[in-house]
Amino acid sequence: MARLTKAGATLAWSGARVLPEDARVSGPLAVFSRVTAPLRQKPGTENEARLSTALTSLGPSYIKLGQFLATRDDIVGRELARDLSTLQDRLPPFSQDEAVKLVEAELEAPLATLFAEFGPPVAAASIAQVHKAKVRNADGSLKDVAVKVLRPGIEQRFKKDLDSYFFAARMIERFHAPSRRLRPIAVVDTLAKSVAIEMDLRMEAAAISEMADNTKDDIGFRVPRVDWKRSARRVLTLEWIEGTPMSDVDTLKAKGHDLKALGATLMQAFLRHALRDGFFHADMHQGNLFVDADGCIVAVDFGIMGRLGMKERRFLAEILYGFITRDYARVAQVHFDAGYVPRKHSVAQFAQALRAIGEPIMDRPASEISMAQLLGQLLQYTEVFDMQTRPELILLQKTMVVVEGVGRNLDPELNMWVVSEPVVKDWLESQLGAGARIEQAAEGAASVGRFVGDLPKLLRQAERTADAFGAMAEDGLKLDDESVARLAQAQKSQDRWTRIGIWVGALALLTIAATMIF
Repeated sequence: MARLTKAGATLAWSGARVLPEDARVSGPLAVFSRVTAPLRQKPGTENEARLSTALTSLGPSYIKLGQFLATRDDIVGRELARDLSTLQDRLPPFSQDEAVKLVEAELEAPLATLFAEFGPPVAAASIAQVHKAKVRNADGSLKDVAVKVLRPGIEQRFKKDLDSYFFAARMIERFHAPSRRLRPIAVVDTLAKSVAIEMDLRMEAAAISEMADNTKDDIGFRVPRVDWKRSARRVLTLEWIEGTPMSDVDTLKAKGHDLKALGATLMQAFLRHALRDGFFHADMHQGNLFVDADGCIVAVDFGIMGRLGMKERRFLAEILYGFITRDYARVAQVHFDAGYVPRKHSVAQFAQALRAIGEPIMDRPASEISMAQLLGQLLQYTEVFDMQTRPELILLQKTMVVVEGVGRNLDPELNMWVVSEPVVKDWLESQLGAGARIEQAAEGAASVGRFVGDLPKLLRQAERTADAFGAMAEDGLKLDDESVARLAQAQKSQDRWTRIGIWVGALALLTIAATMIF
């Protein structure tokens, strides 16, 4: 509670807006807002700048929380998600001595035996920083590498803050019923799992290796090579990338790179990763993309990755191709077939809603057409048609926004539909063609064979279950001593929280009354 109070005070003092515009504010929060108003900074800057400054001052875990919520506009609203999307993950570096000690401890060897040179940090973020180093090849020559090192004590810092996030989420679900549909505990759990993966650099190395296997035959896109010998849980060594950042358009032009081709290659590479592989880089901003001397796009920083199952990949391809061909009935049917829209709704009515989204976009100039905007509008219909939130599709849409922005920065006239159509069409043909049908039939036959082979075991389990239900019907439901003790403890805990809730409500009413009197 102390940590949450400090964070709340910091955000309040900054004057930043942290709730969606249409959010209903409860009585105690409204009173708190009124009382703290004189203490807040005057809104001399944009909300995104004030919010970014406040979250950065609170430390690494709040930076990650802000970046995570930027991908969940279903929770914080579109405007607040946009403000959070500008949050930069940059912090001062920790000392060279600390980095050397950590590398030696993690790799269990003196630094001199691991690297021929180990330079100062060249970039520092909330979780780790990067050093440029050199290793000696077998022939005696030197090779540049990038060494990523976790911040000392970062795991303990995140654990404390995540504990407070879980506490806040439990309180919200217990005492604010309207928020339960957003599943705050599940949201914090997703953040916790994402951070846990980011803080194990072996997982990032594995993600790079997997994407390298997926893209080894792709033209125009690659990833750095992993030095597994010099990598561990808290240290990651990669090939050093010599290239021009995609943000430096003038230098790219001066070096003779074809900007239109680079924009198209980037968009098509992203779609291939999402559709063909079901595994995509979910942080493809300009700072993480370089162009090497051969004109090949090289991506770095694989801490945040997205995955799509086959169902989601088919759904994405079908809706994109359906919008490209203006076949709204097909797009609507795909939603129903995937189970995203309950059967109680009309396919024709949903197709009408899709037409309302698609038609205004299709007749615009190429520079104004946005697939990410289309997917975002589609996800906004979740409440109208009782569609459940799909976090993986929201992450995909947010990544698509970033990729489109980078592509348009290279080529303002980039036509997203023209560029994406061959990738989407080829993937659909590979999945729905004759060869794919035969393969799916073989998989189905294998599944039936496994089911038939498991029938005796399933029948035995069904017999035991029937016997258990029969005994329960005759003798009643019996609980062991441990189960009874747990139920008693749960009831006791529930009563305690009920009493706390009553006291909190009483104090809130007293506060409101005092405010009205004075």
